[in-house]
Amino acid sequence: MTFIELLLAAKEGSASAFEILFDRYKNLLRKYSVINGVFDDDLYQEQCMIFVHCIEIFEVK
Repeated sequence: MTFIELLLAAKEGSASAFEILFDRYKNLLRKYSVINGVFDDDLYQEQCMIFVHCIEIFEVK
């Protein structure tokens, strides 16, 4: 599946499409959850919630 197909499927509620997207970006979310060399669980959780929200509101034209 292409990125757009995965995104559309995830927006429609496909758990497997969401899981594939999350697997693609989880390492990036983890990378940006490190503050002063220490992994911040709260920041990671917040970024995960924002990731979900962004999938919900993203518009494909």
